[in-house]
Amino acid sequence: MQRVESLMRAILEAESRAIASLPVTDGYDRAVDLIVEHVHRRGGKLVTSGMGKAGQIAMNIATTFCSTGTPAVFLHPAEAQHGDLGIIQKNDLLLLLSNSGKTREILELTDLADHLNPGIPKIVITGDAGSELGRRADVTLWTGGAPEVCPLGLTPTTSTTLMTVMGDVLVVGAMDAIGFTAAQYAKRHHGGYLGKKSKEDAERR
Repeated sequence: MQRVESLMRAILEAESRAIASLPVTDGYDRAVDLIVEHVHRRGGKLVTSGMGKAGQIAMNIATTFCSTGTPAVFLHPAEAQHGDLGIIQKNDLLLLLSNSGKTREILELTDLADHLNPGIPKIVITGDAGSELGRRADVTLWTGGAPEVCPLGLTPTTSTTLMTVMGDVLVVGAMDAIGFTAAQYAKRHHGGYLGKKSKEDAERR
C-alpha cells in the first residue's frame, strides 16, 4: 500500500508541475476568436479529431463544447476516409490533437479537409509545436512537452492530462466570449444532477 501511495504522490507532483508549466500564450485568445467567429457568427461548427488516446480527449472536448453552447462534433480520422468526412461543412473549423504532431491519420485528415473545404481553419494541440501538424495550423497550442509519467515514457498519461486542461481553457474561454448562462445550459442539459442544478440556478437568477 505504501508503494502505491508513494507512486501516487509522485504522479500528482509530476502532473501538477506539468500543468503549472503549460505555456500561456496569445494563441488561446486567437483560438477562441476563431471558434466564436466560425461557430457563433458564421453558423459553422467545431470539428475535433485525434487518434488513439488523444482521440478520446478530442471526443470529450467536443461534448463539453456542445453542452456549453458551442456546437461541436468528434470526427474519427480513420473513419473520415470512409465517408465521415462529409460532416465538414462551410464555415466549420478543426481542432486537432496529436502529441507527436506526426500522427499519419491526422495529417491525412488535414489534406482531405482542405480538399473538401479549402482554407478550413485549424487549431492544433500538440507536444511538438515545430512538427508537420503544428506548421499546418492557423493556431498551434503547445503542451510544453512534459514527459509522460508512464515508467516506460510511452503511454499517453501526462500528455492527455495537459490536452484535457487546454481543452477546458478553450471551452471556458468560449463560454465567457458568448456570455453563456445557466438558463442556456439548462436548455442543453435536461437530465441528471447537472440538468436539475442548472434549472434551479436559472430560476434563482
